[in-house]
Amino acid sequence: MSNAETRGAGDTEAHEGRVTSGIPRLDFILQGGLKQGGTYALMGPPGSGKTILANQFCFNHIARDDGRCVYMTLLIESHGKMLRHLEQLSFFRMESVPEKVYYISGYQKVRDEGFAGLLELIRATLRERRATIFVIDGMESAEQFASSRQAYGEFIHSLQALMSLLGCTTLLLSNVRERTHVEHTLVDGVLELSDQLIGPRAVRELTVHKFRGSNYLRGRHEVEISSAGIVVHPRTEVQFAHPVSSGQEMRHRMAFGLPRLDEMLGGGLPSGSTTALLGAPGTGKTLLGLSFLVEGARRGEKGMYFGFYEPPPRLIEKAEAVGLPLGRYVREGGITLVWQPPLEHFMDALAEQLLEPLRLEGSKGLRRLFVDGAEGFRAAAVYQERMPRFLSALTNQLRSLDVTTVMTDELELFQPQLNLPTAELANVVESVVLLRYVEMRSQIRRLLSIMKMRESRYDTSLREFRISQDGIDVADSFRSAESILSGMSRMRDDARDPDDTERGGASAARSKKARAAKKTTKKKDARPKPTRGSGGSRRGPRGSRGDGGGP
Repeated sequence: MSNAETRGAGDTEAHEGRVTSGIPRLDFILQGGLKQGGTYALMGPPGSGKTILANQFCFNHIARDDGRCVYMTLLIESHGKMLRHLEQLSFFRMESVPEKVYYISGYQKVRDEGFAGLLELIRATLRERRATIFVIDGMESAEQFASSRQAYGEFIHSLQALMSLLGCTTLLLSNVRERTHVEHTLVDGVLELSDQLIGPRAVRELTVHKFRGSNYLRGRHEVEISSAGIVVHPRTEVQFAHPVSSGQEMRHRMAFGLPRLDEMLGGGLPSGSTTALLGAPGTGKTLLGLSFLVEGARRGEKGMYFGFYEPPPRLIEKAEAVGLPLGRYVREGGITLVWQPPLEHFMDALAEQLLEPLRLEGSKGLRRLFVDGAEGFRAAAVYQERMPRFLSALTNQLRSLDVTTVMTDELELFQPQLNLPTAELANVVESVVLLRYVEMRSQIRRLLSIMKMRESRYDTSLREFRISQDGIDVADSFRSAESILSGMSRMRDDARDPDDTERGGASAARSKKARAAKKTTKKKDARPKPTRGSGGSRRGPRGSRGDGGGP
């Protein structure tokens, strides 16, 4: 297991003989960058970001390594149009053109003189410019001028030999091609950018199909294009596929600051563990999580809130309304608030935003984390089937960083049974705490219970969870009700109000008396009535002895 695998994408190291792209996390996917002198195919449909990636590679290279780049186009369109588009991106530096980034067209040369003339132009330009990076944009145009498939293959082979001799790393840009294309069999690596609609979302992804002589992260990785250029987000479950076996060996308890709850938990949550806090909207999940952060800050343990729904000012106002001094600890730096509006995000980008500050803080940094809304990750997932592996990788990484995490997940407001919206969350966490509404005496109350606490003793009793302007609190017990978790609570006999019992006993006596009176009336109605002319004698049904059938 390499160090890069355990540290994640934010810690990409420079490797000998590699040329780093400087594109966030692309070098991590390539395990150090492209190989010096190697030739790589970069394919994708129009609009997928090929030109931006190649130019970003060039400008990052001259900024980081003081290199020189030649960018050749085999397309009819002019360079001026492309440069005007690139000016909108922050990595572009016009002052580097043409001294360090030299743009040249090869279209006329290949049209008039074929591959021989094009190769001679490339050789002369690269030597004159002392280029270390070379890009050819529009390889499909070059192929159109090839007399045969073999001729095109020989051109690629000659180009590759030249680049290896010059030690110049080369990118060949083209539209989407088949994996078996002759170009792909000859080059040192094949990278693909895709741009497709998945449901209503437009999703760009990067896939490395081939990379000779080196390991790399396989599969699709999300890509974003912003004013800073291209950003690649490696899949979290691949990025942390080999977590360290454990974090800190010495465990201690991380309290909520609520004495009865901490007593139920045996002093608090085990450090370095992850806890799922489940409940319907309004049951108090956010306030309980904020209490966990505030108690940590009070003890000198830094914490971070990572949520999707409530902006920081509203969150502080909400906490302070119940006596939690959140604003004070935010101002003092004990608690960091990170708010992500629930808009269109990528799941792996959210994980990076969460994990990178924790890694940068190191072992003496953030100790407590409150993630308010696992559903925020679920909503950002393009492929829902990734959720179990994603959550497993994320929680494993948090454990390895020795961060104690509380993560909420929202249940439906009205449901008699517990149906977890993120069922896999309960499998990857050490503890599960449930908050639930319960209807009693025509009132709604909140109930707290600990459903699971791995490798630790805990109190299994049900407690009332109260929220008021005086603060949040957990009651001594909730003995007055039973069958609460089934969603059909009922009062216990020994918990009934004495007045109710007296009223209930009197009512039962009246009911018993009424039933007895009704029974007597029914018996009277069942007696045979005297028949006219019988002399008042009682006669039974026909065929009986009273019918004259006797001796």
